[in-house]
Amino acid sequence: MVPVLILMIFFSSMTSQLIFDFTKGSDLQKWVVVDDIVMGGRSLGNFSLNEDGHGVFEGEISLENNGGFSSVRYRSGKIEVNDHTKVVLRLKGDGKKYQFRLKADAADAYSYVASFQTSGEWQEIEIPLKDMYPSFRGRRLEQPNFSAAHFEEIAILIGNKKKEKFKLFLDKIELR
Repeated sequence: MVPVLILMIFFSSMTSQLIFDFTKGSDLQKWVVVDDIVMGGRSLGNFSLNEDGHGVFEGEISLENNGGFSSVRYRSGKIEVNDHTKVVLRLKGDGKKYQFRLKADAADAYSYVASFQTSGEWQEIEIPLKDMYPSFRGRRLEQPNFSAAHFEEIAILIGNKKKEKFKLFLDKIELR
């Protein structure tokens, strides 16, 4: 009986927890675009569903008026991390670098950040939670990396310090 219990524990720790699955019927009301306009910049991002049911984050980054970023945020409510050790994003990018961000508490001023590179093809990006470092307005904070038992907000941000157009397709975001 003990081997069965061990197998059950092993497989239950391998299961994923869905954060968001983009489909044709997805409700995007909790997804909000936040651009550098909040600081006087002129970048412009948009988030929508395409005909295939993928989330599409696209726009143009401007460096005018000290701008340079666009983000899309999702206030998920409290999501328990439990035994999960990483966030997995299934996406198709444009070959550009992006950041995945999360907040343990939606009211926190800072986020935990990890950068990832897109390939232009569909890919699974795996981000170890323990590697996500705290950052505020682009500056790394002298605090420990993410180790909270839950988080309440996720975001994807582009801000490569150059004027550029961007387009990112999202299929699924989950904990594993």
